[in-house]
Amino acid sequence: MEEQRPGLVATSSSFYPGFEQDPAALSLCSLQVLGEDASSMPFCPLLFPLTPTPAAPAASRSQRNCILRRRFRVETKAGMGSNGFFDSTNFFGAEEDGPNLSPFLRKLFKEWDDRKARGLFHHDITACETKVLPGEHNFVATLIEGRDQKKRPTEFGMNQVIQPFDGGKFNFTKVRPEEVIFRFQETDDASARYFDGASHTVSASPSAILINVSPIGYCHSLLIPRIQECLPQRVDQESFLLAMYVAREARNAFFRVGYNSLGAFATINHLHFQAYYLKVQYPVEKAPIEKLTVLRNGVSISQLVQYPVSGFVFEGGTGMEDLSQVVSNACIFLQENNTPFNVLISESGRRVFLLLQCYAEKQVLGKASQEFLDMRINPAVWELSGHLVLKRRKDYEEASEATLCRFLVEASLSGAEFQELKRLVLEFLASASPEE
Repeated sequence: MEEQRPGLVATSSSFYPGFEQDPAALSLCSLQVLGEDASSMPFCPLLFPLTPTPAAPAASRSQRNCILRRRFRVETKAGMGSNGFFDSTNFFGAEEDGPNLSPFLRKLFKEWDDRKARGLFHHDITACETKVLPGEHNFVATLIEGRDQKKRPTEFGMNQVIQPFDGGKFNFTKVRPEEVIFRFQETDDASARYFDGASHTVSASPSAILINVSPIGYCHSLLIPRIQECLPQRVDQESFLLAMYVAREARNAFFRVGYNSLGAFATINHLHFQAYYLKVQYPVEKAPIEKLTVLRNGVSISQLVQYPVSGFVFEGGTGMEDLSQVVSNACIFLQENNTPFNVLISESGRRVFLLLQCYAEKQVLGKASQEFLDMRINPAVWELSGHLVLKRRKDYEEASEATLCRFLVEASLSGAEFQELKRLVLEFLASASPEE
């Protein structure tokens, strides 16, 4: 008999028909959703077409218009036509894509757009210029001028991956109530149900999803496991599995979940993951890989090749729990050895990238190039994955694959450093792999 796994529930009288029987539903926790009745929710896509269309007309943007008219410039070696702009709404209208979104994403989009309409964000990400650079990797560059000056400041040292939680500094229990989107509670079955009308508080919630008030992509959100426990930014197996389940619940390859350790450009020492929706394949997701080993539980471990950042790629296993356990074990090993890292949960939790870097250390030691210091790029998980946020128009207009490759190489471990770390990680994971 198949083992019953915990499920996901929430609060209101509106259910999504048939969703409880969906085998792809999130099998942990319950969502209490802050907002209006789910039955009338609109679809709010984001939106990154990679095929040319005519330029959009200069139309006014209503704050509550769910079809966001965001224009992107896509540059290729061959060029993309006279105007070089695409109107994403021509490709991702509500009528076409709405039914194909999971209930979780439809609800998340609706609630995030509601917070945008209320003016809770530091900038309008839908008005920020974004382009795909020509070259082998097709890096994505987004211009958000002054974002580093509006973000909450980093309040801890960058030289230790494990640091104790400090309640005197900013943490997510101090956010405004309206920044809370979802609250989670465990259930005893494998169902997933969504309700509305939950009170605007996180006081009684083990886990929560909040808006990121300084977004770099559409629906940029924060997942805070067991928020009231005030855990430091440190991976554990339970919280990582929760992040994997959220990625699977989205059921959309363009919604990724990321993690930054301390020392790898996490800016708040309160356990959290990030996620947002960008309809383009990240450069790291299409990078070639070289298989290293397959563990006893069937999880395959590979390494990135022909990519400027060193890292591992995990996939396979008999189930998501196996994959999650192996990756979280690797993260715990790195934490305990004071090695900064970033994680990208990709393809709805089917592939996980573990990326290694040392840029903060180079900054502290005065070994970072002044050229890149002036650009003020913080190489967190999204940047290492190939979506880079630039803060100056000059850098955005002059951005090239060659420049960004040089930056990512500088941020990453050297070849010799990665080889030694690879040996240690593989030895540890082989010893931690359960017997058949």
